[in-house]
Amino acid sequence: MKRRKIDDRGFTLIELMVVIVILGILAGLIIPRIMGRPDEARQAKARMQIESIETALKLYRLDNSTYPTTEQGLKALVEAPAAGQLAKNWRQGGYLERGKVPKDPWGNDFVYLSPGVHGDFDLSSSGADGEAGGEGKDKDITSWEIE
Repeated sequence: MKRRKIDDRGFTLIELMVVIVILGILAGLIIPRIMGRPDEARQAKARMQIESIETALKLYRLDNSTYPTTEQGLKALVEAPAAGQLAKNWRQGGYLERGKVPKDPWGNDFVYLSPGVHGDFDLSSSGADGEAGGEGKDKDITSWEIE
């Protein structure tokens, strides 16, 4: 049987230092780019939520021939409306998953208007500041601007 030399095992200190330096350089380049992305991720999530709610509103209209009124709001997607124009064919279980109307990524309610200014209904999130208008992270996300 041949014995291995003790020097052949593991990594040398220099090899480990080279790997640590390379990882440090990569972290220095990547981390600053990732740190600025949470606001973009929230805006993307708001767009997806609006598209999901739009789909639920269209299903509601298919069943009931009309969209919920502004007064009935998005709550009509999870509970059969008790006031205004009643939903005759309201689907048992509602139109949204989890049986509740989601909040936007900043914890605010979505704004719903029916009839809308820009179409049959308008659906929007007021962005990070929770107020209409704004730019950058505070920009409103609206159903009529989503492609």
